[in-house]
Amino acid sequence: MTNFVLIAGARLGSWAWDDVVPHLRAAGHDIHPLTLSGLADKQGVPAGQQTHVQDIVDEVERQDLRDVVLVGHSYAGVPGGQAAVRIGDRLSHVVFLDSGLPADGEPFVSAWPDGGAQMTKLIADNGGFWPVAPAAHFEGHGLTDDQITRIVAGSTPHPGATLTEPAVLEGPLADLPATYVKCTLGDPEPSDEVAELLTGGRWQLVEMDTGHWPMFSQPLELARILLDVAGA
Repeated sequence: MTNFVLIAGARLGSWAWDDVVPHLRAAGHDIHPLTLSGLADKQGVPAGQQTHVQDIVDEVERQDLRDVVLVGHSYAGVPGGQAAVRIGDRLSHVVFLDSGLPADGEPFVSAWPDGGAQMTKLIADNGGFWPVAPAAHFEGHGLTDDQITRIVAGSTPHPGATLTEPAVLEGPLADLPATYVKCTLGDPEPSDEVAELLTGGRWQLVEMDTGHWPMFSQPLELARILLDVAGA
């Protein structure tokens, strides 16, 4: 039996996995969708990036989880990658779901074309938060109008410090047993960083013909990929 720990990306909470969870549970696994501090039902909880790393580590250790498949979507790949290193032999596999990757000493926004200058200003102009995206942001990602409405309605402003504080990696990502799931609709190629990690022997690449939010657009297909990763 695998323990799936599922962390959705920026502005989202555990609810984002509602269409994926039944497929994983039906295969006999334990599922732990996690809302990070400051988001969804945990709004109002102060959070920086290391808070989110600790959220994940605490979830694993508090429940004494073993054989963990840790899934980090989008932004959540950054704290997820740091947490994966920290949980050690509790980890069976980590899945970076169309996500960013942590770089030691670097914030999430440093990978953006302007080094994060516009995002830093946007956060400052919005009381320390990355505001909820409009519906137009989700167009072109294989989502129905109803799915877009659901995402927008469930989203909450994202704590800005989690995006601007630096990552702290306690070991190399290349040593992790990892799968990178690339959603190819509109952006078919993995980043140079991912491509380099794929040459090291411990990472594999899986492609999905959909956009950046596959837990909504292709939940069954995503569940099948996660079950394959778990060897189920």
